[in-house]
Amino acid sequence: MGKHESQEKKELPEEADNRKEDIAKELRPNQIVDHRQDGQHLSFTGRNGITLHIDVLSDHIIRVRYLTDSDLQTDFSYAVDPDFAADKVPIEIKETAIYFRLSTPTLTCRITKKKMKLHFYDSKGRTLCEDKESYYRRESLMKGISEISITKKAPPAASYWGLGDKVPEGNLRGHAFENWNTDAYGYERGDDPLYRSIPFYAALHEGRAYGIFLDNPYRTYFDFDSNEDGISSFSAKGGIMDYYFIHGPKLTDVTQRYSRLTGTPEMPPMWALGYHQSRWSYYPESRVRKLADTFRGKQIPCDVLYLDIDYMDDYRVFTWNNNRFPDPKKLIGDLKEKGFETVVMVDPGIKVDKDYTVYQEGRQKDYFCKRADGDTMIAPVWPPECVFPDFTNPDVRDWWGGLHDELINDRQVSGIWNDMNEPAVFEVKSKTLPESIRHDFDGHPCSHRKAHNIYGMQMARASWQGLKKHRPDKRPFLLTRANFAGGQRYAALWTGDNIADWDHLKLANEQCQRLSISGYSFVGSDIGGFVGKPSAELFTRWLQLGVFHPLFRNHSMGYNIEGAAAVKKDEVELKKAQQDMDQEPWSFGKKYTDINRSVIGLRYRLLHYLYTAFYHYTEHGRPILRPLSYGYQSDEAAIEQRDQFLFGDKILVSPVLNKGQTEVDSYLPAGDWYDFRTNKAYGGRQNYTVDAPLKSIPFFIKAGTVLPLREVMQHTSERKPERLELNIYFADGQATSHLYEDSGDGYGYRDGNYQLTTFLLEGNNDAQRLTLTAERKGRFEPEYRSADISLIGLPFVPSSVMVDGHSVAFEEDSDNAHAVYRISASPGFAELKIS
Repeated sequence: MGKHESQEKKELPEEADNRKEDIAKELRPNQIVDHRQDGQHLSFTGRNGITLHIDVLSDHIIRVRYLTDSDLQTDFSYAVDPDFAADKVPIEIKETAIYFRLSTPTLTCRITKKKMKLHFYDSKGRTLCEDKESYYRRESLMKGISEISITKKAPPAASYWGLGDKVPEGNLRGHAFENWNTDAYGYERGDDPLYRSIPFYAALHEGRAYGIFLDNPYRTYFDFDSNEDGISSFSAKGGIMDYYFIHGPKLTDVTQRYSRLTGTPEMPPMWALGYHQSRWSYYPESRVRKLADTFRGKQIPCDVLYLDIDYMDDYRVFTWNNNRFPDPKKLIGDLKEKGFETVVMVDPGIKVDKDYTVYQEGRQKDYFCKRADGDTMIAPVWPPECVFPDFTNPDVRDWWGGLHDELINDRQVSGIWNDMNEPAVFEVKSKTLPESIRHDFDGHPCSHRKAHNIYGMQMARASWQGLKKHRPDKRPFLLTRANFAGGQRYAALWTGDNIADWDHLKLANEQCQRLSISGYSFVGSDIGGFVGKPSAELFTRWLQLGVFHPLFRNHSMGYNIEGAAAVKKDEVELKKAQQDMDQEPWSFGKKYTDINRSVIGLRYRLLHYLYTAFYHYTEHGRPILRPLSYGYQSDEAAIEQRDQFLFGDKILVSPVLNKGQTEVDSYLPAGDWYDFRTNKAYGGRQNYTVDAPLKSIPFFIKAGTVLPLREVMQHTSERKPERLELNIYFADGQATSHLYEDSGDGYGYRDGNYQLTTFLLEGNNDAQRLTLTAERKGRFEPEYRSADISLIGLPFVPSSVMVDGHSVAFEEDSDNAHAVYRISASPGFAELKIS
């Protein structure tokens, strides 16, 4: 080094030696210096440039955003329903020395001038939700935004619900959670995160409810006073703070308003509410045929059979293994003639294979996810080398939907099952793609940090679009594992790869309730458990619980024949190993086969009721499954219940969840209730111990209910029901029930081809009188020959029964310890009077 060079080095700026690995800064709102109003939009700007945006979307929904000049200011959201439209709401703004006050007819929001804190109150000035600290943001030069958060007060008596399938002991209070879609094979209680992310919760305090929906797809965190310091918070690893405050005051109101915001699915086809049989895997074709014949031969109702990954040619999606399934079109057609719909699995991982058309097309069209430097991302899933479509690109979604043509139009597959779409990746600890992978994000390019949690949702969306495109006259059925808020618009959900043990039976019960109140009513679990084999008792108890889950699917890991062959077992050992893992309803001996047949039959009896509950869900966002707190939030005893739940508006279920249990302690909230099995009446707000023999599950019907029952059939399309059965449960006072009916598939109901019957029951114990009126809307005409009516719980012996002004005969069921009176009427009757 020369002298001149040495002097130059010494003369470098002194600050060069003080360079840091990174430079971080923290931002919090300070004093408001400007505010503006444009209709129902308000903005408040702080001295340091942070701007608070508030949008009044309805009397009960307020959107809140904190933005800086560097933030991407867009209203784009995958979660919010594209059809959602704000209401016109009269609002009032007042300014004081300390805060601004924004009022709607039902809500008041105070915005403090000093730190932009938000405090929400109801129309009577009662506190709903208060900020402890307002917006916080941490970012650095090298990593960008690493945290945004809001901290709220958690009053001592407040309880928290939602976040999908998170299952702590009791409500969410005292726990913290992470949302990051994860392949959680064989998960245990307390494991977190799981397969899906639903950043929405409801809170209940002093009998009043509200909700928070954080519309942010990044890795998010929710803390509900886990440090017992009276603080709750929600935060994200990137993006902007964009959340919705949703007022109740009832917990169910919160879910319904959240569902209005993020959407609900279409009415499902009736067959999708029947019994589903699945396994990893049913093959070859002869085995599938034997499975179908066994169901029909044993007279066990079933509507749906599944084909797992082994129907494919070496795990290439949209292909068939010709050795195992030489003529899939004929197979599926033959199954259809026997009343079985076929659902097949389609995964996102596409095998790298130059001779594979799907891979060739996607590569040519540049549709696969790429690394930051432009290389295509390749990772192991079932094939050792896979590429992954970027489902956040609308062109990719269109292409993916088009790939379903042969499955749907040629093979006549009825539904699609999307698995492994977190997306799951084998062999690496992260279990997924690197966070640096690039995505289109519908024209808002981003990394996998932002797109990860919505990847599965957008795959489901693409598959749903394919079903709609190729079979526009049929309602789609799609089942997905990974999803995000709003994904309920596209697919049903199951709770993932659970375990065949008693605690997972309890988990299934709790998870399905929590998913339902988080917007996902079309939900179920792998009945019996996916990992391992249940005992006969456990399987039957799980099957009984599944009757009351909207998705009624038995799925198990089974025994992979090829895996057994790999260890060179002989044929006898193979068959024995296969049978040892059988989990079909007849796999546990004749005693259990008979019980399981009866249990599945009960589901088919309740299909009218469940279909009506789906109507209320799709039309109004009313959750089908609910904890008792969601029906009786002023009842502390109801709030504490974890095992019992509400199934629709009128049924309370007390499942059996413990080995050897033959009695169940049941708490019945306000009102009178009837045991469906015995018709025995019970008073409300009391605890009871009821019999629960292995052959039955206790559930109770609310007094005043008109419960529609369907004939048991081998599948839902076996024949048109010949009669409508109605159980009328007496109540002293008024009560309303509904029955929704349509063709069970197609879209005629949107043009008025449906029938919604509203039953109004008026019972008078003192006057010894009961009147029932039926009002019908729509032009669908069921083909019933009669309505068979059972009068249950009458506190008097009737002397007269009049139907539409005409006296009719009635019979007393003398074999029943609790008198039941039976009559037959025209299915279109308008009025029934009993005195």
